[in-house]
Amino acid sequence: MECLILTISAKEVEAIVRAEGAIPATIGILEGSIHVGLSSDELDFLAQSKMALKVSRRDLPYVISKGMSGGTTVSGTMIAAHKAGIPVFVTGGIGGVHRDGENSLDVSADLTELGRTPIAVVSAGVKSILDIGRTLEFLETQGVCVATYGDSNSFPAFFSRQSEFTSPYHVSSPQEAADLIASTLSLGLQSGLLLAIPIPEEHAATGQQIEDAIQTAVKEASSQGVTGRDVTPFILQRVNELTKGKSLQANIALIKNNAKVGSQIACALSKHKEKTGGNFRGDIKTRKSKDQRTDSYAIVIGGINVDFIAKGMTKKLVFGQTNPGSVCQSFGGVGRNIADCLSRLGQRPLFISAIGKDSHSEAVLNYCKHMDTSAVARLQDQRTATYCAVITESGELSLGLGDMDIHQQIQEQYVSQFEDQLASASLVVLDGNIPVSTIDYVCRIAKKRAVPVWFEPTDADKACKPFLSESWKALSYISPNLAELCTMNHTLGLPTPTEFPRSLEDVLGCVPALSRPLLEHLNCVVVTLGALGVMVCGEHAAGTVNLQPQKQKLKGRLCAVHYPALTVSSKETVNVSGAGDSFAGAMMVGILRELDTDSCVRMGLLAARTSLMSPHPIDPSLTADDIHPEKLQSQLWPKPSFVWIED
Repeated sequence: MECLILTISAKEVEAIVRAEGAIPATIGILEGSIHVGLSSDELDFLAQSKMALKVSRRDLPYVISKGMSGGTTVSGTMIAAHKAGIPVFVTGGIGGVHRDGENSLDVSADLTELGRTPIAVVSAGVKSILDIGRTLEFLETQGVCVATYGDSNSFPAFFSRQSEFTSPYHVSSPQEAADLIASTLSLGLQSGLLLAIPIPEEHAATGQQIEDAIQTAVKEASSQGVTGRDVTPFILQRVNELTKGKSLQANIALIKNNAKVGSQIACALSKHKEKTGGNFRGDIKTRKSKDQRTDSYAIVIGGINVDFIAKGMTKKLVFGQTNPGSVCQSFGGVGRNIADCLSRLGQRPLFISAIGKDSHSEAVLNYCKHMDTSAVARLQDQRTATYCAVITESGELSLGLGDMDIHQQIQEQYVSQFEDQLASASLVVLDGNIPVSTIDYVCRIAKKRAVPVWFEPTDADKACKPFLSESWKALSYISPNLAELCTMNHTLGLPTPTEFPRSLEDVLGCVPALSRPLLEHLNCVVVTLGALGVMVCGEHAAGTVNLQPQKQKLKGRLCAVHYPALTVSSKETVNVSGAGDSFAGAMMVGILRELDTDSCVRMGLLAARTSLMSPHPIDPSLTADDIHPEKLQSQLWPKPSFVWIED
């Protein structure tokens, strides 16, 4: 029963966080991997596991090395949240200095973690089972700013709204709390902040009963000679007995209240960051080099597929009979592929998508553990999208079949839950699988907040979606192939060739002409040409195309640059389904890091080559180091060709 209560409580807390407009990211360790954002089934697993451990900073190396699972303490959670870029962490209560701690030196690692990890911890204070006075003194020694949330400085004692001790400060609203957190983080002190939330008034009477039970249990422990590590379990068991289980229910109520207040503070902090242009206010300002910038934040909205890739082993496939070949399963979807690539290359994009509640969905989420899938909706009575591709011996697509109906469930109503994140993103990526109405909604937000949007059309049929309205004018980047580029022009009523050009010379003449009218509003058109490479079209700057987002639609002279593809033989080609997505994802990383155009494109070409040679759309071994600009010199790159785009 206890594990059931814990699971329900965690899920209810996540619902409270969402209701307040924030994004929950419950943290735990599953089979040696730290998870920031647990799925419903993962929560169930942790709650029901008899082998799950309590993991503090001290325990992290051992638990991970042994592939074990567990729930993180305050200190363990702070470490994971900080590394994931989460500034606000909500819990029940923190550990502290134990009674007689001056002799036993029994001090919780939570306190030292608060002294060295810059994150705001929202809790109900410290249980009176501990030495509250010495705990506050220890926090002062660690340089931790402590404030009570409310109208007084009284420091709460978990189940009681007041203790005999006071906080140095207090804040009375989410906005004041957000200002305090922002100031703390802006100073770069590398210490945390403790916000103490008093128990709600309606639970105060029950809380006082529990506090009385704690005092009784403490006296009993002393009279019975209970010492050392046996004290805390003894007191907790006696409190539960004396209150007839009320202590557990009050504990859950406290956590829910902390989640509500903490979410309001987190939302206020997000708005504060938005108003200050992404920087926290403070007197100390530093300028990072381009390679050091880590504050870029991308959002990807698109599809997830379970892919089945069948590759023939003969030069020609004969339909109507069985052909010899190989079949493998992988995980794709344009949106998923791009989010996967960004994640493997050092970004942490929020991925918004939808899957069913079926065996495929479990496999997908397990494979995507390295990604932020907290915004992936799991829908009852829906099938996770599946795709089957039949490719020839040379790697060309012969036939594709897809069950993609669930992508239509990535609707405006769902995506609008993440409007604050969309409005403050460094880049939003859309794939052509999502509904037209969702594309229109995101483009409205992007236009209003000057957020760069990259549209990956997916296929020729879906390439038209933003161009059915004025939404396309809010886009910054598009990455079509030649057929998709023709569809875009045709949708706008512009002339297109009756036949696709075949020679390289004709292709390089056609692409700039088709891109020219789109560049009236777009920042850049990136046209993928398969074995012929890629052509980048946009505004001229320093002898090449300017890839950086433009705040104003001021157009100088336009140009195009052609980059030949890297050679991959037919024998080396395993999977063609993710090369374009790998290219786009790696190029996005370069843009987010404000690298030069050549580096951005060449990073993309290297990532595309690894994809072609892998059975997976995005090579699982791909790392940022593999395509680091400093290593690009090891590749013998042909000189890109430059042309002006005439009016």
